Amino acid sequence: MAPTISQIDGVGDVDVGGSSLPAVRVGLNPQALFNQGVSLDDVRSAISNANVRKPQGALEDSTHRWQIQTNDELKTAAEYQPLIIHYNNGGAVRLGDVATVTDSVQDVRNAGMTNAKPAILLMIRKLPEANIIQTVDSIRAKLPELQETIPAAIDLQIAQDRSPTIRASLEEVEQTLIISVALVILVVFLFLRSGRATIIPAVAVPVSLIGTFAAMYLCGFSLNNLSLMALTIATGFVVDDAIVVLENIARHLEAGMKPLQAALQGTREVGFTVLSMSLSLVAVFLPLLLMGGLPGRLLREFAVTLSVAIGISLLVSLTLTPMMCGWMLKASKPREQKRLRGFGRMLVALQQGYGKSLKWGLNHTRLVGVVLLGTIALNIWLYISIPKTFFPEQDTGVLMGGIQADQSISFQAMRGKLQDFMKIIRDDPAVDNVTGFTGGSRVNSGMMFYHPQATRRTQRNGAANYRPSAREAGERTRGESVPDGGTGYSRWRTSVERQLSVHVTVRRPGGTARMGTENPQKTGDIAGTGGRELRPAG
Repeated sequence: MAPTISQIDGVGDVDVGGSSLPAVRVGLNPQALFNQGVSLDDVRSAISNANVRKPQGALEDSTHRWQIQTNDELKTAAEYQPLIIHYNNGGAVRLGDVATVTDSVQDVRNAGMTNAKPAILLMIRKLPEANIIQTVDSIRAKLPELQETIPAAIDLQIAQDRSPTIRASLEEVEQTLIISVALVILVVFLFLRSGRATIIPAVAVPVSLIGTFAAMYLCGFSLNNLSLMALTIATGFVVDDAIVVLENIARHLEAGMKPLQAALQGTREVGFTVLSMSLSLVAVFLPLLLMGGLPGRLLREFAVTLSVAIGISLLVSLTLTPMMCGWMLKASKPREQKRLRGFGRMLVALQQGYGKSLKWGLNHTRLVGVVLLGTIALNIWLYISIPKTFFPEQDTGVLMGGIQADQSISFQAMRGKLQDFMKIIRDDPAVDNVTGFTGGSRVNSGMMFYHPQATRRTQRNGAANYRPSAREAGERTRGESVPDGGTGYSRWRTSVERQLSVHVTVRRPGGTARMGTENPQKTGDIAGTGGRELRPAG
């Protein structure tokens, strides 16, 4: 199944956990080998020679010659058992006489489980440039076909899927973008109190965003959380330029100027102001392009998308907005009485209140200066005291736990510990399902993936809840919540140490240290440790 899935568009790699590729395993009997006088090299050579493709002869006629080749590769244990590996006193010694031959896998030290049932995990990773939503949809569409290729007794299920949180995030950002556009248009209408005037910035916002989509396409960007967040933030920026131009043109119209003349004169007066506003905003986000490492790569689309949106809004405000003002707005005198009605009265009161507060501030400059310095100091203190992290902790609906045991632990013991930990997690009523595997190249480690129920504790509390249970199982554990980043999963790690672990306590530099086990008896001299306490695992 892994090669079939790897051929799906967007799939980069497929790892198998809890099992291995099919193989024929030969378990030699040392006593039988000795009795028959067969060496290990004889067995190895016989098996190798039985799987070598070599010419078997040729067919010829008057004009052509064909080389005959046959596929002698043995594939099952039944085909290997009668293989002759040696002759002893004229009698043939077959592989089945000195060994147990079974159909098995390449590495038997693998174990996978889902809800206490044996399972094989296929961990699929996408290509860096692939769309994860499209890739997941393609894999889901392939599952019915894959189910038909395996025995009916085997159930094919999706144990973990990253896409639901990503889909939810994208839908949330898209809804926020729509709401922000609607709120911007509503606020413009409340302040301008004119349907004709409101249409102009209402057109400028979607035109600027659509133009940004075109620039994103040319830059090779995709619609993701960062680019959509940039568009959401840009919604408030792109309307500013249009409002500045619109208000200035409306002022000339109220003074009795003709619409076309007012549009030209108003745009000419505030053109440089609008340009300086846009450049100052771009100057804030442009340094994000100079950031290095992973943060710089992640914020590159955000900075470029936001800067392009502001640049396009500048172009729209100096071209489309004056044209629509000259076409849609009509010359009219200011109507003071209507402006004092309803919402207009509140605006006038707000304006008067601002004037009074500004006058008070100018009359108390020293106090305002002290408040300014206090605000700066408070910001510095907040910057130092607020926790800093690359990505904030969040509940993604998926937890991943890692188990690390002593290097001397056997595979059988590690499998038992994995089962114990999975049982502890599975017994929690807040857990929906748990999947885990161990073995392969690292026998002393295991991984677990588990989904909580829809109604559950927070991620931090859920991860910490299993530490006391793990201690009850006879293990010392530590766990920590790791935020979502790169892999997209919130995960907690558990370090498992055997109770029979060696610890070294150094009393003083160059002094005598006691090296303890369950029954400490010996002491030794350890110098140059600076009086620190050393506790190596296992």
